[in-house]
Amino acid sequence: MLNTEVLIVGGGLGGVAAALAAARAGRQVVLTEEFAWLGGQLTSQAVPPDEHPWVERFGVTRSYRQLRTGIRDYYRRHYPLTERARSWEDLNPGAGHVSKLCHEPRVAVAVIESMLAPYLAAGRIRVLQPYVPCAAAVDGDRVSAVTVQHKDTGEQLSITARYVLDATETGELLPLAGCEYVTGFEASTETGEPSAPAQAQPLNMQAVSVCFAIDHVDGDHTIDKPADYDFWRSYQPDFWGAPMLSWTAPHPRTLQPEPRIFDPNPGDDPMGVAADQSREGGDINLWTFRRIAARDNFTAGFYPSDITLVNWPMIDYFEGPVIEVPDAAEHLERARGLSRSVMYWMQTEAPRPDGGLGFPGLRLRGDITGTTDGLAMAPYIRESRRIKARYTVVEQDLSLALRKDAGAAHYADSVGVGMYRIDLHPSTGGDNYIDVGASPFEIPLGALLPQRLENLLAAGKNIGTTHITNGCYRLHPVEWNIGEVAGALAAFCLEHSTEPAAVHASPERLAAFQQGLQRDGVELGWPRVVGY
Repeated sequence: MLNTEVLIVGGGLGGVAAALAAARAGRQVVLTEEFAWLGGQLTSQAVPPDEHPWVERFGVTRSYRQLRTGIRDYYRRHYPLTERARSWEDLNPGAGHVSKLCHEPRVAVAVIESMLAPYLAAGRIRVLQPYVPCAAAVDGDRVSAVTVQHKDTGEQLSITARYVLDATETGELLPLAGCEYVTGFEASTETGEPSAPAQAQPLNMQAVSVCFAIDHVDGDHTIDKPADYDFWRSYQPDFWGAPMLSWTAPHPRTLQPEPRIFDPNPGDDPMGVAADQSREGGDINLWTFRRIAARDNFTAGFYPSDITLVNWPMIDYFEGPVIEVPDAAEHLERARGLSRSVMYWMQTEAPRPDGGLGFPGLRLRGDITGTTDGLAMAPYIRESRRIKARYTVVEQDLSLALRKDAGAAHYADSVGVGMYRIDLHPSTGGDNYIDVGASPFEIPLGALLPQRLENLLAAGKNIGTTHITNGCYRLHPVEWNIGEVAGALAAFCLEHSTEPAAVHASPERLAAFQQGLQRDGVELGWPRVVGY
């Protein structure tokens, strides 16, 4: 039995931010994580940050900015950058188009560990890895204990805490604790959302992706033919417009089949990459889209090739959900098989610009993702179980088409901000992309609070959003902001002997909590900017 003040289950970006916030406030924290790396989508899932175009000036929390600054500083201290790159204030090591800061996952791991280090040394934070939740004890409307299990040994440990935060990737604590939650697509009759179906579809969830890193060097690095390659080679969804294993995929905004460009090591100028998704999505040139190391940012010959991260349309797996179904593990393994098949296709059959077939020089970089099989440690899961919250964010709150010049809804209980298009990937229900322009939005505190349970807080993608609005609340800086607020709220409640629901219900307590967030560098509103 282990006892703490704040238990955070899940060490992704939300969990890390929650732990830092609670520890900064002087509280005792236990943080559990399933995988070897903390950081979730930024590290073990190997997804470079998806961010809005104003990220260098405003629209993220101070601690998230410290994470970003720490990553750049790490490169300047430890990597052989060219003098030009070293003097680049907004250094983008990979010069990827998806973000103004594309980088190798391991660098983010190192920076996250450095941010946690003082609190680990002081005994304020204890990290347990690799542990997964397996049971929860509930006393009335309070979670009294959570049991976690070591993934390798099976050893179980019961942890009691005053406050329990679910920062898992799939909302794993919610069913264990009996917390009311939803999955998949809500009905338009329930939410009023114009993009929602007439009837609820609880098993209709966004695709998952098993990402991987590659470079292109001399030699033949072709992997063994995957067992399921022939299936994926002939697979063509009705709405795709081409075989899945091809350079053609639907354009997310027009839904028209559109060929992508694939040209390894194009020799482009890294500092010429704008990385502004308000102007264009950036995914037409797949090599540079999520590139995490641009070799021309480093001294000549140090990197034999750029390194790029494959999180592209053809690795989206939507054959079935990976939660709430008995064959979830099978679907996860099939998602891995799809990614391996994409890699094998690129090496052996993919059309080249010169008219030939196959890029045998493509090489899996498992050393970059921290694995022996070359794939990411963890699948990139876009959609979680979501709490039935005191407030649920709906499409009407932020859709650019609906809100027009008014901007997103203002919440009196705002505890942060975020911005991303409503970006839904193809789904297990057979939907194509749903891509809706959004206004820069706020994060309402009510979305972090379950309707009933008193001491359980959502700290990641499991907040009170819908299937639709999850599409813009699931990205890196928003998840960090959500987790940071959840950790800060637990600490605030411990300090003032109150409860989250009471903070939310009292204008005076809420104002005091919001003032504390602002002192800690959490922005509660936007300057006048227009969405996209």
